Amino acid sequence: MPELPEVHALTVDLNGRLAGRRVDRLEPVSFAALKTFDPPVSAVAGSTVERLDRHGKFLDFVLRGASGDELHVITHLARAGWLRWRDAPPPPPSGKPGRGALAARLVLDDGTGFDLTEAGTKKSLAIYVVRSPDEVPGIARLGPDPLDEGFTLEVFSGILKQAGRAQIKGVLRNQSTIAGIGNAYSDEILHAAKMSPFKPAAMTADETALLYGAMQSTLRGAIARAEGLAASELKAEKKQGLAVHGRTGQACPVCGDTIRQVTYADSSLQYCPTCQTGGKPLADRVLSRLLK
Repeated sequence: MPELPEVHALTVDLNGRLAGRRVDRLEPVSFAALKTFDPPVSAVAGSTVERLDRHGKFLDFVLRGASGDELHVITHLARAGWLRWRDAPPPPPSGKPGRGALAARLVLDDGTGFDLTEAGTKKSLAIYVVRSPDEVPGIARLGPDPLDEGFTLEVFSGILKQAGRAQIKGVLRNQSTIAGIGNAYSDEILHAAKMSPFKPAAMTADETALLYGAMQSTLRGAIARAEGLAASELKAEKKQGLAVHGRTGQACPVCGDTIRQVTYADSSLQYCPTCQTGGKPLADRVLSRLLK
């Protein structure tokens, strides 16, 4: 799933490609992906791209309509969605497997543009055409952005105190609490802070400062690696830059211990026992059932 660093890099890359360009049309291909009906998709035709914004993991194409009104085409790529830039007029939609099913296509007046695709059978990619970002429910309930200047240590401390005994992994991932951090970077932040994903959110002042620093360095480091890359390069860069997430069974790059996993119904987390849990493996109910 694209998270804050990748969506930030997409925003920077697409601003350079799209700002000032004229939109010919937006073509929804997947009926399920389009979540709004007013304004209609046809309102996008003839508009000009003013800029791109990011709201957490949402990508916001800010348009000036032909009538002068501001429009927003907003997308959330969800778990298996991606954006693929096209330097040539689009071919007919293809049903070929491997690159994901076409969900929507934006075409500029010279035929270039991009496709929104989604792999797998669980379709969660979402597209909204709205007059204001606040009309998108997921954006309206977003928590503060961890990279905003106003997201200080004091603000973070207040969030953790309010979360109380909730597990810190879930607090970091909760978009209504902090915007933009998902499964992968919450694993990476906790590994950098040497904290268990099951640790209660309410912690000492020193621990809070340590976790805040790990959050800032992890996210900003990922952004520094991703900025300047094209959309086609971002997935590989993200995977290469991860220390523990998605690396079950491999050696921890810090201590050499074997990276372990805890599996849930629809997701999993990865961690290093030596770095994060005092050498003790965390209970994995799925693995426990397999061993019985």
